[in-house]
Amino acid sequence: MKLHEFQAKQVLARAGVAIPEGRTATTPEEVEAAAIALGLPVVVKAQVHVGGRGKAGGVKLAKTAAEAKAHAMAILGMDIKGLTVRTIYVERAAKIAKELYLGITIDRDRRRAVVMLSTVGGMDIEEVAATQPGKIARSWPDPTLGLRAYAARALCFEAGVPEAQRDAVAGIARQLYDVFRATDAMTIEINPLFIQEDGTVVAGDAKLEVDDNAMYRQPELATYKEIAPDEEQEERAKALGFSYVQLDGTVGIIGNGAGLVMSTLDAVKNAGGSAANFLDVGGGAKESVVKAALEIVLANPRVKAIFINIFGGITRGDEVAKGILAVLRDTKPKVPLVIRLSGTEAEAGRALLEGAPLVSRTTMDEAAAEAVRLAT
Repeated sequence: MKLHEFQAKQVLARAGVAIPEGRTATTPEEVEAAAIALGLPVVVKAQVHVGGRGKAGGVKLAKTAAEAKAHAMAILGMDIKGLTVRTIYVERAAKIAKELYLGITIDRDRRRAVVMLSTVGGMDIEEVAATQPGKIARSWPDPTLGLRAYAARALCFEAGVPEAQRDAVAGIARQLYDVFRATDAMTIEINPLFIQEDGTVVAGDAKLEVDDNAMYRQPELATYKEIAPDEEQEERAKALGFSYVQLDGTVGIIGNGAGLVMSTLDAVKNAGGSAANFLDVGGGAKESVVKAALEIVLANPRVKAIFINIFGGITRGDEVAKGILAVLRDTKPKVPLVIRLSGTEAEAGRALLEGAPLVSRTTMDEAAAEAVRLAT
């Protein structure tokens, strides 16, 4: 789950990290009032769950209240990487002398968190890693001990943080690590971390992504959850107990068992197509479950064909067939369906589907090739 910048900053502020004063607004008039109340100049920032807001024109400096209002009129309703801006964060502008990067994420190779610090702030850390890898200092704290003071200072020395700010930056790094652990975060970062002209250090931006599997332990953060339009089907699938991930292709995929669905994605790729989703209905799928799965996949406007790949063990082929027939009867899908049934009651399932407006194939590769052909 992603938090907006202003929400992440609230979390950081409670942990002791210094942040510029700011207010949220949803109308140009509210932005103008916030600018006057905070004191000029201010920064007007789009609040969406995606990076690259500045490059998209969603972050603007305003020296007057009228300018802040004009920026708000341009930003509200703006589309940034498919997300519509509905909230703006108005923040008192910092007097910037230098920009740093500070972030923590999971290093899956080492199976622990990695703390990253760089004096090249304001840029995507991936870009820094690719073009200036020596500019990123890293530390892998022992999860039982946390980020110790000496390790945080060593990180500052390695990154080349100015001497006058080493203690402050080391302290923020330790606070950030504490927040990372306390919130069950997957990623947390401050980019940029500002060194101001008076020597103080403040968080210029904030990003916090929390592990969805840990939300039961984070009731306060759970109240921040927002469902974007492109996430609605994932949320519906989750509520039904499906494993569902939306992808960018045109062939909808439904299968039973994670391994089978992954193999189905590979078969579609090998046939020259691309999957629109991963959907595992699990074992023992009944008619109602198959019907619900089909409706979820059909709701994706990018889907041009659907490949249903069922290997019956606990799942019965006749139950799958009944679910498909229910969708054909009630929904009348406008995209072609390709099905491969094998295993328990597969023959009975195929018999039920005879004459239905769909394509049946014996093997997974044959069915994948047909689905790709129909999707083009």
